[in-house]
Amino acid sequence: MKSHISSLRRIIGDVLIAMILLFTLQLSCLMHYRIQTVALRSTYTRVFEYELAVCGLFLLVALDIRFGWLTKAASSFLHTIGHILRILLICAVSVILFFSGKVIIGGFMDTSGTAEHAIVLGMALENGMPTSDLLARLDTAHAYLERCPEARLILTGGNPGANGKTEASVMHDLLSADGIPEHKMILEDRAETTIENFQNTAALIDPERPIVLITSNYHMDRASSAARRAGFTQIMRLPAPSSITALGTNVLWEVIMELNELTLKQ
Repeated sequence: MKSHISSLRRIIGDVLIAMILLFTLQLSCLMHYRIQTVALRSTYTRVFEYELAVCGLFLLVALDIRFGWLTKAASSFLHTIGHILRILLICAVSVILFFSGKVIIGGFMDTSGTAEHAIVLGMALENGMPTSDLLARLDTAHAYLERCPEARLILTGGNPGANGKTEASVMHDLLSADGIPEHKMILEDRAETTIENFQNTAALIDPERPIVLITSNYHMDRASSAARRAGFTQIMRLPAPSSITALGTNVLWEVIMELNELTLKQ
């Protein structure tokens, strides 16, 4: 029986190690590309470092599952230390998994209804061009206007790209080319962060009136929290689909940003 458990443990450990290494490789390639193409390179570099640290934590747990290296020491003192380290690693990984689940579940919640304004959040341009996820947000916004033609879109996002255009102005140009009339769009093109998106927007409209929030599914949970902190009281969610191949990297980004914001609030 014990040999069967050991064999199963080795198999699980090998699978986890392979998955973590593959994910780390994919994350590294994607983040390296983003760092080279976006305006806020320092922010992306810092988050990438945290993402690698998280991958390292998961890899340590996987190695411990595979080899049991934390509790292999003959000394009872080192054996106890190994158990303590194992518990700490499991707790850290559990926190990350909890917030990851929170981010993913938040992306499935569509509570959209009728409102005077829909806030469309921008995202970092890559070499001045919109990403596929930003285009998906615009498609979602366009579809919402067709459903609720009395609404107006607030396009928010600064961070000028390589061509000098802000996130909001790029969204405006794309929606205009798609037939959305000028009077249906309001630009907020000074914000550099999600919380600034809402702080600046709260100065343009009544934050106590209902609003529809349009952003990528993985960003919805943190964006909703930022909207509440900025004073918006009636938030309806309308998540846009996102690239499935980059979902893991984007979810991990959101977890790191959310934990960072929780730390700053203390």
